[in-house]
Amino acid sequence: MNASSEFGRTGAYGGRSHAEHGGIAVPRMVVAGIVAGNAIEFYDFVTYAFFAVYIGRAFFPASTPYSSLLITVAVFGVGFFARPIGGVLFGVIADRAGRRSALLLTIALITFSTLAMVLTPSYASIGIGAPIVVVLCRLLQGLALGGEVGPSSAFLIEAAPSSRRGLYASWQLASQGAGILLAGLFGMTLSATLSHQDMLDWGWRVPFLVGLLLVPIAFFVRRKMPETLHDAPIAAVNRGTQGLSRQRWRIVLAILVIIGGTVSTYVGNYMTTYAVATLKMPTVWAMIATVVVGLCTLIFSVVGGWLADRYGRRPTMLWPRIGAALMTLPAFALLVAYPTVGMLLAVSGLLATLTAISGSASLIAIPELFPRGVRATAMAIAYAVGVAVFGGTTQFIITWLIHATRSPAAPAWYVTGASVITALAMLAMPESRGRRLED
Repeated sequence: MNASSEFGRTGAYGGRSHAEHGGIAVPRMVVAGIVAGNAIEFYDFVTYAFFAVYIGRAFFPASTPYSSLLITVAVFGVGFFARPIGGVLFGVIADRAGRRSALLLTIALITFSTLAMVLTPSYASIGIGAPIVVVLCRLLQGLALGGEVGPSSAFLIEAAPSSRRGLYASWQLASQGAGILLAGLFGMTLSATLSHQDMLDWGWRVPFLVGLLLVPIAFFVRRKMPETLHDAPIAAVNRGTQGLSRQRWRIVLAILVIIGGTVSTYVGNYMTTYAVATLKMPTVWAMIATVVVGLCTLIFSVVGGWLADRYGRRPTMLWPRIGAALMTLPAFALLVAYPTVGMLLAVSGLLATLTAISGSASLIAIPELFPRGVRATAMAIAYAVGVAVFGGTTQFIITWLIHATRSPAAPAWYVTGASVITALAMLAMPESRGRRLED
């Protein structure tokens, strides 16, 4: 498998070259720019989760550490509820004005919202204004991230040679892994070098600032990307609200497919907070779990894309999801019985690997379901709704479940239930490997 060698070839759209559509070759730098921008947006969004303990103390003081943490993860969920709105808004822009316009707007919005949060003083300095600003920033971040996935996924599969659509589109999820990995590395480094008080006072702001420094590069590259929306005429029935209405049942099916990966992903992202708050591990060791999750997501997402091109979308997304349904409970039971760093990393890595392979194939199969005139919007709606309803509530629910049941293994039950629902939906998904994409 040589991912980089595929980038830069003339893409194919449903087995037909870009040249036949009047398009142009897609340089590898452009694909890298899409991936980098996506990584930055997810990095900014999930960094909040990794530093939830410190952000809670800074902006949401409460009578107990548990109450502060619960409020903080609830605000983490607030960002998810703006994602369906962002999905519709930027999906429509991508399907009417083009993929490039939508992707430039999303990265501008995430930059503004992240900068505003970094510059907001703590509750101790300005009182109730601090948490209000943070909530507004999370809403804007959610709006941007909700609008990122649809246009970027549509572009990646439209720019790809037909036999490599899986490999290209797998970088959508791999870039999320890159963002998680980078956030984890910063968290681990800061936790090892700064005192607890420094982390509370200002250390948690540093990763956000570093992410902002990378934005101009991604913005510049995105300005140079070709437009794939206009490669061929789009049938009138596949445009606008009429086109979306014709796809409503496929959108519902796509949401069900997304549920399992979403719950697993955000349980994985919660592992650092889980290790500190529930297993009572030192923060620096707990942060290593985030590094493992990010690394496994980055590597095995690409593996999933390669497998999806070779063996098909459905088996590649189905079998790892069944594995997650069967293995998560015993894995958490082992972690609770033996709460060591090695066991934490093993459980985090296992869950991330299964989720990456399955999720990568899912994020390939879903946009291939839809015609090009509504592809970005339908993909964005399905992804944003699935992630908003289940991803946005996952950390709150499992924090509450652990407290209510007094069982540290409670998150595993949530992953298992979601995985069963998703596996059934995957069985209903048509196989799209080798199919010509619909205009």
